[in-house]
Amino acid sequence: MNKQAANFVGSIPHYYDRYLGPRIFQDFADDLAQRAAKQNPDAVLELAAGTGILTRRLRDLLLQDCALTSTDLNQPMLDVAKAKFLDNERVCFETADATSLPYDTSQFDTVVCQFGVMFFPDKPASYKEVLRTLKPGGRYIFNVWGAQAANPFAAIAHEVVTALFPENPPGFYKVPFGYHDERDIVESLREAGFSEVETKSLHITSEVGSAEDFAKGLVFGNPLFEEVTSRGGDPDAVCHAIAESIQQRLDTSMPLHAIVFTANKV
Repeated sequence: MNKQAANFVGSIPHYYDRYLGPRIFQDFADDLAQRAAKQNPDAVLELAAGTGILTRRLRDLLLQDCALTSTDLNQPMLDVAKAKFLDNERVCFETADATSLPYDTSQFDTVVCQFGVMFFPDKPASYKEVLRTLKPGGRYIFNVWGAQAANPFAAIAHEVVTALFPENPPGFYKVPFGYHDERDIVESLREAGFSEVETKSLHITSEVGSAEDFAKGLVFGNPLFEEVTSRGGDPDAVCHAIAESIQQRLDTSMPLHAIVFTANKV
């Protein structure tokens, strides 16, 4: 499921960036970028950069001479990200597998990742790779979603598609919201070799805006779209059903919950 869930290609990046970005990603990107910028790093690596939502904020806040390398497994996502930058802005976009990074040992001061770790098929391997590429004293800063119960938009989407496909429900929303046990994640980071691991529970309230537009992002902005069509379903009908449920249960605003991890390399 993880491999399928990470397949953000085709028209998905457009819907992801336009209809999900402002609602569920932007505020958390601001938080991570501020944390990274406080370190005044000379070289930063971003994993699972997607459509560049965090990348844009990093480039805005990092020192001008800081080298920023933005990576993702999916080139179509990076193509959208690149369009947000001028040619003279210091950002290098590269496709990379977070579990086998093509970078030198001790190359970066800081590594950041927004809502990407949950999709990595081998999370311990990804932690070891980050540790390897960090300089001594370097820092890994990343966030993961909290449980679905604390992120009702995800619970709504999952409940709706489960009701529509009871015999074989799409499982996409289990992946990004299924990796949030702080103790387990901290233990994995320490086993990989990190020290001084800190966690921060972050609660944000976001505006729903148009329920119809938000639902477009929740269906067409991730691999749920492929799960629906592979089952012979109508994505537009699923989108309409999710929009109706959002209108009934979320009104104009919604709570969001994420957990931020900061891990240091000795």
